[in-house]
Amino acid sequence: MLVGAAAHHLFTIDVPVWEKAVRTAAIYGGIVLLLRFAGKRDLAQLNSLDLVVLLLLSNVVQNAIIGDDLSLEGGLLGAALLIAFNAVVVRLVRRSSWAMKLFEGSTSTLVEDGKLDERSVARLGLRGNDVMIAIHRQGASALEEVKRATLTPGGGIEVELWPSAMDATKGDLEVLARKLDRLADLIERQQPG
Repeated sequence: MLVGAAAHHLFTIDVPVWEKAVRTAAIYGGIVLLLRFAGKRDLAQLNSLDLVVLLLLSNVVQNAIIGDDLSLEGGLLGAALLIAFNAVVVRLVRRSSWAMKLFEGSTSTLVEDGKLDERSVARLGLRGNDVMIAIHRQGASALEEVKRATLTPGGGIEVELWPSAMDATKGDLEVLARKLDRLADLIERQQPG
């Protein structure tokens, strides 16, 4: 009898499905907005403190999503609803510029014409050193080589170098090799004898 009661509690949803859907949607929306307003840096450069917050966040909102329902079906239903809400929001964000701006924000300039925008960097919760590391990883050896660097809505730092600071490509080397070959031919033709 005890096994039957436990199994019944395990597989019976104790909260109405509509209530679970409303709870899940509200928590999903709330967390998305909280993360959006917390800043792009948090997602771009997740450190150990941010990871702890994200792990605890999931535990904090668990009861708000499932309510008094401790059944497997209720937990699976909550998980399925979260995945479904996320799929809808992702598709909405891909198709709509206003939804993208609402959920992800807009691009922020960090460096313009070789100068670090310290006010923007501080407002975004970054450090100048964070920006310099990203700039070095993308091929610049100094800030002056950067035409523009931006923090994207997804949290990545994109760097555009001045043409004179860019590394040579394979195509650049091939053009140079052809010019050197023509120059060598010209010199050879001008040699006596």
